[in-house]
Amino acid sequence: MLLTRHASREGIVWCVDGHALPTETTLIDLLQMDAKEMNSLLLESPHERTQDRVAPIEPHQEVWASGVTYLRSRVEREAESSSSDVYSTVYTAERPELFFKSVGWRVVGDGDPIRIRKDSEWNVPEPELTLVINAKGQIIGYTIGNDVSSRSIEGENPLYLPQAKMYDGSCALGPGIVVASAKDIEFLPIEMEIWRGDECIFEDRTDLSQMKRELNELVSFLFREMSFPDGVFLMTGTGIVPAAPFTLEIGDHVIIRIGELTLANKVG
Repeated sequence: MLLTRHASREGIVWCVDGHALPTETTLIDLLQMDAKEMNSLLLESPHERTQDRVAPIEPHQEVWASGVTYLRSRVEREAESSSSDVYSTVYTAERPELFFKSVGWRVVGDGDPIRIRKDSEWNVPEPELTLVINAKGQIIGYTIGNDVSSRSIEGENPLYLPQAKMYDGSCALGPGIVVASAKDIEFLPIEMEIWRGDECIFEDRTDLSQMKRELNELVSFLFREMSFPDGVFLMTGTGIVPAAPFTLEIGDHVIIRIGELTLANKVG
């Protein structure tokens, strides 16, 4: 099942496989249910189609992110940073790197523009499997996340991470949420292409078998001492990192594919 969020004349409507749920239904309502209860409700949904898809997140839901969960990410972070031992340590540590990425109203959806910082000369997209987790800490599905980042700012000092990661247009999610368990998604392929005009200037692929951390492990650490009554999104880190001297430019078209989903955004 695929959950998508749409803007209609009546307001925001959630759909399952293209069919509208009751207008009062929100993702928060669904994520406050047990996974089995939610799946049962979705299977009984009405069959009225709607259009104009938007980012699949409610305005006040949170997006969190994981760092250095792939060896490739560790290598690239060590190369960019003046404090490279920080990244080698967190890669092998019991506790993962987790950080706040965005609030829902700041997230852009499929087809919307992403942004690069004007005060950064080295900017990259980071394609990430993004877990959708209910209030009980159960993984109920996944979407695609693009964790657009400033490598020059983070590389200057790891304490600048919030400025490198959190700004307008730095978080894209979409196009929808595939309803699935952790077991269903543990080996999904991940691909990214970057086009500049008519030329593909970067392409790479990986899969979740290359991730050092288990998905439920990341969720467990996120829910330690912290509750998410409205559910939460968790980016799980990237195994695809364009190497220097590559940097995004305005007009570049970033296309990410994970499983059956495709997320496409231009740099605005």
